[in-house]
Amino acid sequence: MVEGSMTQGAGQEPVVRTATLRDFRVPPYARVPVQGHSDHPGNVRPGDVPPESVHPGNVHPGNAIPDDELPDGYTPTERDLPVINRRGDTVQVRVDPAAVPAPAPAPRPDGPGPLYVVGDVHGYLDELLAALREQGLIDADGRWAAGNARLWFLGDFTDRGPDGIGVIDLVMRLSAEAAAAGGYCKALMGNHELLLIGAKRFADTPVNSGAGTATFQAAWLLNGGQKYDMDRLQDVHLQWMSRLDAVVEEDGHLLMHSDTTAYLEYGTTIEDVNDTVHEIINRNDADECWDLFRKFTKRFAFRDEAGPQAVRELLGTYGGNRVVHGHSPIPYLLGQVGGEDGDGEGGSGPVVDGPHVYADGLAIAMDGGVTMAGKLLVVRLPLHD
Repeated sequence: MVEGSMTQGAGQEPVVRTATLRDFRVPPYARVPVQGHSDHPGNVRPGDVPPESVHPGNVHPGNAIPDDELPDGYTPTERDLPVINRRGDTVQVRVDPAAVPAPAPAPRPDGPGPLYVVGDVHGYLDELLAALREQGLIDADGRWAAGNARLWFLGDFTDRGPDGIGVIDLVMRLSAEAAAAGGYCKALMGNHELLLIGAKRFADTPVNSGAGTATFQAAWLLNGGQKYDMDRLQDVHLQWMSRLDAVVEEDGHLLMHSDTTAYLEYGTTIEDVNDTVHEIINRNDADECWDLFRKFTKRFAFRDEAGPQAVRELLGTYGGNRVVHGHSPIPYLLGQVGGEDGDGEGGSGPVVDGPHVYADGLAIAMDGGVTMAGKLLVVRLPLHD
Protein backbone atom coordinates (compact mmCIF):
# COMPACT_ATOMS: atom_id res chain seq x y z
CA MET A 1 0.00 0.00 0.00
CA VAL A 2 1.30 3.46 -0.91
CA GLU A 3 0.41 6.62 0.94
CA GLY A 4 1.10 10.06 -0.47
CA SER A 5 -0.22 13.59 -0.69
CA MET A 6 -2.43 14.65 -3.57
CA THR A 7 -2.93 18.16 -4.94
CA GLN A 8 -6.51 19.39 -5.31
CA GLY A 9 -5.68 22.66 -7.03
CA ALA A 10 -3.40 25.66 -7.20
CA GLY A 11 -2.80 27.25 -3.82
CA GLN A 12 -4.92 24.71 -1.92
CA GLU A 13 -3.80 22.57 0.96
CA PRO A 14 -2.78 19.10 -0.27
CA VAL A 15 -5.09 16.24 0.64
CA VAL A 16 -3.55 12.96 1.70
CA ARG A 17 -5.27 9.74 0.77
CA THR A 18 -4.37 6.08 0.89
CA ALA A 19 -3.96 4.28 -2.42
CA THR A 20 -3.10 0.75 -3.35
CA LEU A 21 -0.90 -0.02 -6.30
CA ARG A 22 -4.05 -1.13 -8.16
CA ASP A 23 -5.10 2.54 -8.20
CA PHE A 24 -2.14 3.52 -10.32
CA ARG A 25 -2.31 3.88 -14.05
CA VAL A 26 0.45 4.99 -16.33
CA PRO A 27 -0.14 7.95 -18.67
CA PRO A 28 0.50 7.10 -22.33
CA TYR A 29 3.35 9.57 -22.51
CA ALA A 30 5.20 7.68 -19.73
CA ARG A 31 5.40 4.42 -21.70
CA VAL A 32 8.78 5.03 -23.27
CA PRO A 33 11.83 2.78 -22.69
CA VAL A 34 14.33 4.19 -20.23
CA GLN A 35 17.43 5.88 -21.62
CA GLY A 36 20.76 4.17 -20.95
CA HIS A 37 23.36 5.67 -18.64
CA SER A 38 26.21 7.10 -20.69
CA ASP A 39 29.66 7.85 -19.33
CA HIS A 40 30.16 11.44 -18.32
CA PRO A 41 32.64 13.41 -16.20
CA GLY A 42 30.08 14.29 -13.53
CA ASN A 43 29.48 10.68 -12.58
CA VAL A 44 31.61 9.38 -9.75
CA ARG A 45 31.55 5.91 -11.28
CA PRO A 46 30.48 6.29 -14.93
CA GLY A 47 28.35 3.45 -16.22
CA ASP A 48 28.25 1.72 -12.83
CA VAL A 49 24.50 1.14 -12.89
CA PRO A 50 23.30 -1.91 -10.96
CA PRO A 51 21.49 -4.03 -13.58
CA GLU A 52 18.71 -4.85 -11.18
CA SER A 53 17.83 -1.16 -10.83
CA VAL A 54 16.77 -0.71 -14.48
CA HIS A 55 13.55 -2.25 -15.74
CA PRO A 56 12.60 -0.50 -18.99
CA GLY A 57 9.21 -2.12 -19.40
CA ASN A 58 7.87 -1.88 -15.88
CA VAL A 59 5.53 0.59 -14.21
CA HIS A 60 7.09 3.02 -11.76
CA PRO A 61 4.92 4.62 -9.07
CA GLY A 62 6.41 8.02 -9.93
CA ASN A 63 4.84 7.79 -13.40
CA ALA A 64 1.41 6.81 -12.16
CA ILE A 65 -1.55 9.03 -11.33
CA PRO A 66 -4.02 7.61 -8.78
CA ASP A 67 -7.68 8.32 -9.51
CA ASP A 68 -6.96 11.23 -11.87
CA GLU A 69 -5.34 13.27 -9.08
CA LEU A 70 -1.78 14.55 -9.24
CA PRO A 71 0.27 13.89 -6.08
CA ASP A 72 1.55 17.01 -4.36
CA GLY A 73 4.57 18.23 -6.31
CA TYR A 74 4.26 15.53 -8.98
CA THR A 75 5.35 16.18 -12.55
CA PRO A 76 4.62 13.47 -15.14
CA THR A 77 7.69 12.13 -16.89
CA GLU A 78 8.17 11.43 -20.57
CA ARG A 79 10.65 8.61 -20.03
CA ASP A 80 9.81 5.43 -18.14
CA LEU A 81 11.79 5.08 -14.91
CA PRO A 82 13.29 2.13 -13.00
CA VAL A 83 11.16 0.16 -10.57
CA ILE A 84 12.01 0.84 -6.92
CA ASN A 85 11.39 -1.73 -4.22
CA ARG A 86 10.95 -0.32 -0.76
CA ARG A 87 12.88 -2.88 1.25
CA GLY A 88 15.33 -5.73 0.92
CA ASP A 89 16.92 -5.03 -2.46
CA THR A 90 19.38 -2.26 -1.66
CA VAL A 91 22.92 -2.77 -2.90
CA GLN A 92 25.35 -0.32 -1.35
CA VAL A 93 27.86 1.14 -3.78
CA ARG A 94 31.00 2.81 -2.47
CA VAL A 95 31.19 6.33 -3.84
CA ASP A 96 34.06 8.75 -3.41
CA PRO A 97 32.77 12.35 -3.33
CA ALA A 98 33.63 14.21 -6.51
CA ALA A 99 34.32 17.47 -4.73
CA VAL A 100 37.84 18.83 -5.17
CA PRO A 101 39.56 20.61 -2.24
CA ALA A 102 39.25 24.32 -2.89
CA PRO A 103 42.36 26.50 -2.76
CA ALA A 104 42.08 30.13 -1.78
CA PRO A 105 39.77 31.95 -4.22
CA ALA A 106 41.55 33.87 -6.94
CA PRO A 107 40.98 37.65 -6.88
CA ARG A 108 38.26 38.96 -9.17
CA PRO A 109 39.84 41.32 -11.71
CA ASP A 110 36.79 43.48 -12.42
CA GLY A 111 34.31 42.74 -9.68
CA PRO A 112 31.61 40.07 -9.85
CA GLY A 113 31.34 38.10 -13.07
CA PRO A 114 28.18 37.39 -15.07
CA LEU A 115 25.27 35.73 -13.27
CA TYR A 116 23.67 32.49 -14.49
CA VAL A 117 20.79 30.39 -13.13
CA VAL A 118 19.89 26.74 -13.71
CA GLY A 119 16.37 25.32 -13.52
CA ASP A 120 15.26 21.94 -12.17
CA VAL A 121 17.67 19.14 -13.18
CA HIS A 122 15.93 16.06 -11.70
CA GLY A 123 18.77 13.65 -12.37
CA TYR A 124 19.29 14.46 -16.07
CA LEU A 125 23.05 14.78 -15.82
CA ASP A 126 23.86 14.47 -19.51
CA GLU A 127 21.39 17.22 -20.37
CA LEU A 128 22.88 19.41 -17.63
CA LEU A 129 26.41 18.94 -18.92
CA ALA A 130 25.29 19.82 -22.46
CA ALA A 131 23.49 22.97 -21.28
CA LEU A 132 26.46 24.15 -19.18
CA ARG A 133 28.82 23.57 -22.12
CA GLU A 134 26.53 25.51 -24.43
CA GLN A 135 26.81 28.53 -22.12
CA GLY A 136 30.60 28.16 -21.87
CA LEU A 137 30.48 27.45 -18.14
CA ILE A 138 32.33 24.12 -18.38
CA ASP A 139 34.80 22.67 -20.88
CA ALA A 140 34.65 19.44 -22.86
CA ASP A 141 35.86 17.51 -19.80
CA GLY A 142 33.14 18.93 -17.56
CA ARG A 143 35.50 21.27 -15.66
CA TRP A 144 34.72 24.86 -14.68
CA ALA A 145 35.68 27.15 -17.57
CA ALA A 146 33.88 30.41 -16.72
CA GLY A 147 36.44 32.26 -14.58
CA ASN A 148 34.71 34.63 -12.18
CA ALA A 149 31.18 33.86 -13.38
CA ARG A 150 28.48 33.24 -10.80
CA LEU A 151 26.19 30.22 -11.14
CA TRP A 152 23.08 29.46 -9.07
CA PHE A 153 21.14 26.20 -9.19
CA LEU A 154 17.49 26.62 -8.17
CA GLY A 155 17.09 23.18 -6.56
CA ASP A 156 15.58 19.78 -7.37
CA PHE A 157 18.71 17.83 -8.32
CA THR A 158 17.33 14.31 -7.88
CA ASP A 159 14.29 12.08 -8.54
CA ARG A 160 12.65 11.01 -11.81
CA GLY A 161 15.84 11.18 -13.90
CA PRO A 162 18.62 8.58 -14.15
CA ASP A 163 21.45 10.10 -12.05
CA GLY A 164 20.55 12.53 -9.29
CA ILE A 165 23.61 11.72 -7.17
CA GLY A 166 25.82 12.32 -10.22
CA VAL A 167 24.21 15.77 -10.51
CA ILE A 168 24.95 16.55 -6.85
CA ASP A 169 28.54 15.34 -7.21
CA LEU A 170 29.00 17.57 -10.26
CA VAL A 171 27.62 20.65 -8.49
CA MET A 172 29.82 20.00 -5.45
CA ARG A 173 32.90 19.71 -7.65
CA LEU A 174 32.07 22.77 -9.73
CA SER A 175 31.62 24.76 -6.50
CA ALA A 176 35.25 24.09 -5.59
CA GLU A 177 36.57 24.72 -9.11
CA ALA A 178 34.60 27.96 -9.53
CA ALA A 179 35.86 29.29 -6.17
CA ALA A 180 39.44 28.55 -7.23
CA ALA A 181 38.86 30.58 -10.41
CA GLY A 182 37.40 33.60 -8.60
CA GLY A 183 33.76 32.82 -9.31
CA TYR A 184 31.24 30.63 -7.58
CA CYS A 185 28.73 27.85 -8.11
CA LYS A 186 25.99 27.69 -5.47
CA ALA A 187 22.66 25.96 -5.01
CA LEU A 188 19.27 26.47 -3.39
CA MET A 189 17.14 23.90 -1.62
CA GLY A 190 14.17 22.51 -3.52
CA ASN A 191 11.29 20.43 -2.27
CA HIS A 192 12.93 17.27 -3.68
CA GLU A 193 16.02 17.84 -1.53
CA LEU A 194 13.71 17.94 1.50
CA LEU A 195 11.96 14.82 0.22
CA LEU A 196 15.19 12.84 -0.23
CA ILE A 197 16.51 13.91 3.19
CA GLY A 198 13.21 12.85 4.74
CA ALA A 199 13.10 9.51 2.93
CA LYS A 200 16.62 8.69 4.15
CA ARG A 201 16.17 9.89 7.73
CA PHE A 202 12.58 8.97 8.50
CA ALA A 203 11.71 6.24 5.94
CA ASP A 204 8.29 4.78 6.89
CA THR A 205 7.84 6.82 10.09
CA PRO A 206 4.25 8.14 10.02
CA VAL A 207 3.95 11.92 9.90
CA ASN A 208 1.04 14.20 10.66
CA SER A 209 0.02 15.46 7.26
CA GLY A 210 -3.00 17.40 8.52
CA ALA A 211 -5.33 15.25 6.41
CA GLY A 212 -4.33 11.70 7.29
CA THR A 213 -1.26 9.53 7.64
CA ALA A 214 1.69 9.88 5.30
CA THR A 215 5.37 8.90 5.19
CA PHE A 216 8.39 10.41 3.49
CA GLN A 217 9.20 7.05 1.92
CA ALA A 218 5.80 6.80 0.23
CA ALA A 219 5.91 10.42 -0.94
CA TRP A 220 9.43 9.93 -2.31
CA LEU A 221 8.29 6.92 -4.31
CA LEU A 222 5.21 8.74 -5.60
CA ASN A 223 7.37 11.65 -6.72
CA GLY A 224 9.88 9.65 -8.74
CA GLY A 225 12.44 8.57 -6.13
CA GLN A 226 15.17 6.45 -7.73
CA LYS A 227 16.71 3.36 -6.15
CA TYR A 228 20.00 4.09 -7.93
CA ASP A 229 20.18 7.44 -6.11
CA MET A 230 19.30 5.99 -2.71
CA ASP A 231 21.91 3.24 -3.10
CA ARG A 232 24.66 5.82 -3.61
CA LEU A 233 23.44 8.47 -1.17
CA GLN A 234 26.26 9.27 1.25
CA ASP A 235 26.51 11.36 4.41
CA VAL A 236 28.42 14.00 2.46
CA HIS A 237 25.43 14.41 0.13
CA LEU A 238 22.97 14.66 3.03
CA GLN A 239 25.14 17.22 4.80
CA TRP A 240 25.49 19.27 1.62
CA MET A 241 21.73 19.29 0.98
CA SER A 242 20.95 20.13 4.60
CA ARG A 243 23.08 23.29 4.43
CA LEU A 244 21.49 24.71 1.27
CA ASP A 245 19.76 28.07 1.58
CA ALA A 246 16.11 28.45 0.62
CA VAL A 247 16.20 31.98 -0.81
CA VAL A 248 18.86 34.52 -1.86
CA GLU A 249 19.02 37.89 -3.60
CA GLU A 250 21.53 38.51 -6.38
CA ASP A 251 21.73 41.66 -8.51
CA GLY A 252 18.08 42.50 -7.87
CA HIS A 253 16.91 38.93 -8.53
CA LEU A 254 15.15 37.14 -5.68
CA LEU A 255 16.11 33.52 -6.29
CA MET A 256 13.99 30.70 -4.83
CA HIS A 257 12.91 27.23 -5.81
CA SER A 258 9.14 27.27 -5.45
CA ASP A 259 6.59 29.69 -6.87
CA THR A 260 4.85 30.10 -3.53
CA THR A 261 4.50 32.73 -0.83
CA ALA A 262 5.03 30.07 1.86
CA TYR A 263 8.55 31.45 2.42
CA LEU A 264 6.89 34.35 4.27
CA GLU A 265 5.89 31.92 7.03
CA TYR A 266 9.56 31.35 7.94
CA GLY A 267 10.85 34.87 8.42
CA THR A 268 10.71 38.52 7.40
CA THR A 269 14.29 38.60 6.10
CA ILE A 270 16.24 36.30 3.82
CA GLU A 271 18.58 35.47 6.70
CA ASP A 272 15.64 34.59 8.97
CA VAL A 273 14.11 32.28 6.37
CA ASN A 274 17.36 30.41 5.76
CA ASP A 275 18.17 30.13 9.46
CA THR A 276 14.68 28.82 10.25
CA VAL A 277 14.83 26.21 7.48
CA HIS A 278 18.24 25.00 8.67
CA GLU A 279 17.03 24.82 12.27
CA ILE A 280 14.03 22.69 11.28
CA ILE A 281 16.21 20.25 9.35
CA ASN A 282 18.77 20.04 12.16
CA ARG A 283 16.10 19.32 14.80
CA ASN A 284 15.40 16.11 12.92
CA ASP A 285 11.69 16.14 13.72
CA ALA A 286 9.71 14.19 11.11
CA ASP A 287 6.51 16.23 11.47
CA GLU A 288 8.33 19.55 11.23
CA CYS A 289 10.28 18.42 8.17
CA TRP A 290 7.10 17.13 6.55
CA ASP A 291 5.35 20.46 7.08
CA LEU A 292 8.34 22.27 5.54
CA PHE A 293 8.31 19.90 2.56
CA ARG A 294 4.55 20.31 2.13
CA LYS A 295 4.74 24.10 2.08
CA PHE A 296 7.70 24.17 -0.32
CA THR A 297 5.71 21.90 -2.65
CA LYS A 298 2.97 24.51 -3.16
CA ARG A 299 2.98 26.18 -6.58
CA PHE A 300 1.29 28.58 -9.03
CA ALA A 301 1.08 31.51 -6.59
CA PHE A 302 2.21 33.92 -9.33
CA ARG A 303 0.25 32.53 -12.27
CA ASP A 304 -3.24 34.00 -12.08
CA GLU A 305 -4.72 37.47 -11.60
CA ALA A 306 -3.46 37.74 -8.04
CA GLY A 307 0.04 36.64 -9.13
CA PRO A 308 1.66 40.07 -9.53
CA GLN A 309 0.53 41.10 -6.04
CA ALA A 310 1.92 37.86 -4.57
CA VAL A 311 5.29 38.56 -6.21
CA ARG A 312 5.26 42.16 -4.94
CA GLU A 313 4.64 40.89 -1.40
CA LEU A 314 7.76 38.72 -1.60
CA LEU A 315 9.86 41.47 -3.17
CA GLY A 316 8.62 44.01 -0.65
CA THR A 317 9.63 41.72 2.21
CA TYR A 318 12.94 40.30 0.98
CA GLY A 319 14.11 42.82 -1.62
CA GLY A 320 14.86 42.54 -5.31
CA ASN A 321 13.07 43.57 -8.48
CA ARG A 322 12.12 40.15 -9.88
CA VAL A 323 11.51 36.66 -8.55
CA VAL A 324 13.35 33.84 -10.36
CA HIS A 325 12.05 30.36 -9.55
CA GLY A 326 11.93 26.74 -10.67
CA HIS A 327 9.54 24.04 -9.42
CA SER A 328 6.51 24.55 -11.71
CA PRO A 329 7.23 23.37 -15.26
CA ILE A 330 6.79 26.07 -17.87
CA PRO A 331 4.53 23.79 -19.99
CA TYR A 332 2.05 23.81 -17.08
CA LEU A 333 2.30 27.58 -16.64
CA LEU A 334 1.65 28.05 -20.37
CA GLY A 335 -1.13 25.47 -20.54
CA GLN A 336 0.81 23.34 -23.04
CA VAL A 337 0.38 20.27 -20.85
CA GLY A 338 -2.93 19.53 -19.26
CA GLY A 339 -4.01 16.11 -20.45
CA GLU A 340 -2.57 12.65 -20.53
CA ASP A 341 -0.96 12.94 -23.95
CA GLY A 342 1.70 15.33 -22.63
CA ASP A 343 1.99 16.91 -26.06
CA GLY A 344 2.54 20.49 -26.97
CA GLU A 345 2.14 21.99 -30.41
CA GLY A 346 2.59 19.50 -33.21
CA GLY A 347 2.33 16.51 -30.87
CA SER A 348 6.10 16.35 -30.32
CA GLY A 349 6.16 17.22 -26.61
CA PRO A 350 6.22 20.45 -24.59
CA VAL A 351 7.49 23.48 -26.48
CA VAL A 352 10.00 25.38 -24.31
CA ASP A 353 12.31 27.87 -25.99
CA GLY A 354 13.55 29.56 -22.83
CA PRO A 355 12.48 31.01 -19.47
CA HIS A 356 8.91 32.22 -19.02
CA VAL A 357 8.54 35.86 -17.92
CA TYR A 358 5.10 36.51 -16.43
CA ALA A 359 3.17 38.16 -13.55
CA ASP A 360 3.50 41.61 -15.14
CA GLY A 361 7.16 40.90 -15.83
CA LEU A 362 7.92 40.38 -12.13
CA ALA A 363 8.51 36.61 -12.24
CA ILE A 364 10.78 34.36 -14.30
CA ALA A 365 10.06 30.62 -14.41
CA MET A 366 13.09 28.40 -15.04
CA ASP A 367 11.76 24.81 -14.97
CA GLY A 368 11.76 23.91 -18.65
CA GLY A 369 10.19 20.50 -18.03
CA VAL A 370 13.17 18.25 -18.67
CA THR A 371 11.30 15.37 -17.02
CA MET A 372 8.64 15.56 -19.74
CA ALA A 373 11.11 15.83 -22.64
CA GLY A 374 11.22 19.61 -22.31
CA LYS A 375 14.36 21.69 -21.96
CA LEU A 376 16.89 21.99 -19.14
CA LEU A 377 17.44 25.73 -18.87
CA VAL A 378 20.73 27.49 -18.08
CA VAL A 379 20.29 31.24 -18.55
CA ARG A 380 22.30 34.39 -18.03
CA LEU A 381 20.65 37.19 -16.01
CA PRO A 382 19.40 39.86 -16.33
CA LEU A 383 16.79 38.54 -18.72
CA HIS A 384 14.92 41.08 -20.79
CA ASP A 385 11.34 40.58 -21.89
